Amino acid sequence: MLNKYRSPGVMIVRPSSAIRSNYKTFSKLCHETDDPIVVTNNGENDLVVMSHEAFCRREAWIRLQFKLASADKQISEGNLVEHEEVFSRLRERVHGKL
Repeated sequence: MLNKYRSPGVMIVRPSSAIRSNYKTFSKLCHETDDPIVVTNNGENDLVVMSHEAFCRREAWIRLQFKLASADKQISEGNLVEHEEVFSRLRERVHGKL
């Protein structure tokens, strides 16, 4: 089995013929790694492919990074809200939707 957590910067590259000739093997490779796989066509990089699960995890990670960057910006600008205020707002939102 392929190591799911490989060294950063090491890309898996496969020719497009790998998909055409044996889709099941290519699909299995995609599911065994969280990294995108570069697919070449005539020796040139053409596509980047990954499993749906890996894509969803990557998208969630990106959204989290944006939220953390926004929080860091708010902190650096001094836009802080006290703990009780945060929970008060959350309670209002939760009770308002019930």
